[in-house]
Amino acid sequence: MEYKVLAADDETELLDALELYTERENIKLIKADNGIAAFDLFRREKPHLVLLDIMMPGLDGFTVLKKIRAESSVPAIMFTARGEDYDKILGLSLGADDYITKPFNPMVVVARIKAQLRRNYDYKDNGAIPGDEMKCFDIVLNKTEGTVTKNGRAVELTKTEFLILELLLQHRGRIFTKQQIFDYAWDGDYIADDKTIMVHISNLRSKIEDNPKTPRIVKTIKGLGYKVEKE
Repeated sequence: MEYKVLAADDETELLDALELYTERENIKLIKADNGIAAFDLFRREKPHLVLLDIMMPGLDGFTVLKKIRAESSVPAIMFTARGEDYDKILGLSLGADDYITKPFNPMVVVARIKAQLRRNYDYKDNGAIPGDEMKCFDIVLNKTEGTVTKNGRAVELTKTEFLILELLLQHRGRIFTKQQIFDYAWDGDYIADDKTIMVHISNLRSKIEDNPKTPRIVKTIKGLGYKVEKE
C-alpha cells in the first residue's frame, strides 16, 4: 500500500530533500508552500498523514491543524523551531500527534512518519477483535474499564503491560515484532534495545500465565516476535 503524506512548509528545499527519502519508503509526498494551499490539498487528496510547519504564509500551521481537526482525525506532525516549547505544547493541545524540531534530519522525519502510520493504520485491520471486552483462556481484558482479570480475580498490570496485552488480544494469531509492540505501547521513538520489550513481556507473563516458563497465552515466535494464539 502506498501512503500519501501532505507536507506543508514554505522552505520548499526542505520538502524536496525529504521527498527523496519518502520515495524510498513507498510514501507519496504531497507538497504545499503555504497554509491555504495545504488545507486545499488536504481536502482534495485526503492524505494518510500531515506534516505542518508552524510559520507559513496564508495560514499558520496551528490554524491549518484546527481546520483539519474540525473534520478529520488524520495523524498530524508539527515542525517547530528549536527551543520553542510553547509551540510544542500548543500544537499537541490542538490535536497534533507528534512534533519535530527544525532543522531536522530527513531520516528522523521518515522514521516518525512510519511510526505514526503503523500506529494509526497497521493496527486497525479487519482482523481485529471488536468490542471492549476480550477473553483468552481464563484472562479477560476490558478496554473501557482498563481492567484485567484472571479466573475472575483482578490482575494489576502497568500501563505498558496492559497495552501489550491489549494489542496481542485484539489481533490473535498475528505476530508482532518488538518494534511494532514498542510503537503501540510506548510514547516516543523506538529504542534498539530488545531487552526493554523482553522484560515487559516477562513481567506480563508472570502475572497472567499459570506457568510463565511455558506460557500458553503470550507465545514467543523465535526470530519474529510475539503473538497470542487463536483459541
